[in-house]
Amino acid sequence: MSSPHGTSAGGGRRTPRSALVELLAGNRRFVSGRPVHGHDVTAAAAVASGDQQPYAVVLGCIDSRVPLEAIFDQTFGSICVIRTGAHVLDRAVHGSIEFVVGQLGVPLVMVLGHERCGAVASAIDTLRSGERPGGALAYLVDQIAPAVTEVGADDPRAHPMAVRRHVRRTVAALRADELLSGPVAEGRVDVVGALYDLATGEVALLDR
Repeated sequence: MSSPHGTSAGGGRRTPRSALVELLAGNRRFVSGRPVHGHDVTAAAAVASGDQQPYAVVLGCIDSRVPLEAIFDQTFGSICVIRTGAHVLDRAVHGSIEFVVGQLGVPLVMVLGHERCGAVASAIDTLRSGERPGGALAYLVDQIAPAVTEVGADDPRAHPMAVRRHVRRTVAALRADELLSGPVAEGRVDVVGALYDLATGEVALLDR
């Protein structure tokens, strides 16, 4: 039996596999309508005094329909969460993931995409129209555009295919990260990609 945090009930650190099993078990509880973690202040207080021991970091989208702690049925102290438009990476995100893996011993990194992603849709529109947006939004679009180009912006299924390709590209970038590649190669850390279904609430892993 495992604890909800970074260590197992026997006191050892989690493996990447056990962390993934725990995360997906939480999603099954969420989908079934039987979550066990209510986000109340007593749960926050219970972990306030000790060191944090999260067992996973989830990089997801800012979409308001994808609240990560809820869809994995996780309580305070269980997972670290990073959210950017279409889970786009930048130096701050890379550094944050390097921190939780290197300093907190987190064994699992999940990149979670979702259907009907507005940021991916913006990248597709940009490539189709040739009109690049202004401001920092242009950076976001630029980071998603390679996935769109690879699947073909004019393909009728460009959006769902680009969402999946973008997840895989993000996973590949993290697995090649200077401070993550070693632990990944040694099997101490894993980086996985997944998709969230807005209608059913289910999380499905993507093949590498």
